[in-house]
Amino acid sequence: MQYLDNIIFLVLLVAGFGLFGKSLSKIYRNIRLGREINRSDRKAERWQTMARVAMGQSRMVKRPVAGILHLFVYVGFVIINIELVEIIVDGIFGTHRFLATIFGHTFYNIFTATLEVLAILVVIGVVLFFIRRNFYGVKRLTMKELFGWPKNDANWILIIEFALMVAFFIMNASDSALQTRGLLAEHGSFPISSNLFVPLFNQLGDNVLFGAERAAWWFHFIGILFFMNYLYYSKHLHIILAFPSTWYANLNWYGKFNNLDSVTKEIKLMMDPNADPYAVPAEGDAAEAPSKFGAEDVFDLNQVQLLNAYSCTECGRCTSVCPANITGKKLSPRLILMKTRDRLEEVGRNIDKNGKFEDDGKKLLNDYITKEELWACTTCNACTEACPVLLDPLSIIFEMRRFLVMEQSAAPQELNLMMTNVENNAAPWQYNQADRLNWAKD
Repeated sequence: MQYLDNIIFLVLLVAGFGLFGKSLSKIYRNIRLGREINRSDRKAERWQTMARVAMGQSRMVKRPVAGILHLFVYVGFVIINIELVEIIVDGIFGTHRFLATIFGHTFYNIFTATLEVLAILVVIGVVLFFIRRNFYGVKRLTMKELFGWPKNDANWILIIEFALMVAFFIMNASDSALQTRGLLAEHGSFPISSNLFVPLFNQLGDNVLFGAERAAWWFHFIGILFFMNYLYYSKHLHIILAFPSTWYANLNWYGKFNNLDSVTKEIKLMMDPNADPYAVPAEGDAAEAPSKFGAEDVFDLNQVQLLNAYSCTECGRCTSVCPANITGKKLSPRLILMKTRDRLEEVGRNIDKNGKFEDDGKKLLNDYITKEELWACTTCNACTEACPVLLDPLSIIFEMRRFLVMEQSAAPQELNLMMTNVENNAAPWQYNQADRLNWAKD
């Protein structure tokens, strides 16, 4: 029975990471439902972009208050969980503060003191974020598209992070008190917990202190496993997916319209008098006509766009700068990504249930994203410029518009008139080509 704790720990560890791996495999499968896209060019620039944006948080600090608070929470939470390595070793082998034997006395003291400083910054950050999100009235955080689960999800994440940090301090404080009494080997320096909690803990008996230390240690460990598996259901997947999203980000000009290979080849055939317009494309020809122009459902989007949908943190910076949204239009770039993710998750559940996708009579277009939203977009790129992790909701809008125009001929009347004029007059305006330079006569 003396190894019961170690066995329970190992079972929880394997189960926690097993469930997490299963969730990641589902996300990977869902993303792979999209069209393949080659984003393997300019590798050095991509690594630099990921380091600067995902790790360096360079875009977050464009809004200093939120950016600095996010930096506290992000850096603190990530580094503190390095201690998970120590917890795992201690839990499996029954050791106490394993890293102290690796780092040495002095460096381990610096390490634990640094973790405590970062932990208090995390506490300050999550408390201020909670107040800001629920009581301060930031417009982009109180829009109706966040009512219900999105708002509750954000609050639960803040509460979980707060609880984990409090458990971290209680664990260290009780450990420190036991070390002072000579009941545990002296390892570590705890400047925050020793001042906040130890004076209270000094009044407690040895058994109570041991119980508090073990309870906080187990709570911290199980809490991390719970948080890790909760990510699958949460917008906070971005703490993992922001890295591939920034690496695969579009490095070309924002809003640059991509030409379809099939259309380009068709134009070249029309302009080449020696070409055979009836020639059958070779099998695997990249310019072979696609099954569908543009995007009607998530299957028609590319894999980076689906990755973007999972990576969205719902911060609303894109929507807050969108001129269409500001002027009361229905469009919200944040909601474009949220609805794409919702549809992708629905498709994933369909596959889980049936073994393969069975037509459910729904599409991303109309059932999730309306034409009104798509045509409200001015293609100004403010949303892509504002996104802190380089997501591109505009590219999804582009592809769905392309489907409406090229597959359904369902463009607004103003655009149909313009395209007719281009076809007939080689200009968007409705006058004869011979009159195009009349404006310059005087």
